[in-house]
Amino acid sequence: MIRKEKNKNKYTVFSESGKKMGTYKTQKEAKKRLQQVEYFKHKKK
Repeated sequence: MIRKEKNKNKYTVFSESGKKMGTYKTQKEAKKRLQQVEYFKHKKK
């Protein structure tokens, strides 16, 4: 999940449990990171 921080031009990526996973300057960067997390979450070993 990506949320925009109030009064700041930053986007934060959160896990499903609510943990903060990183803050990024643009929504594009945040979306890219979220896609990376989802990739490794579903990758088979």
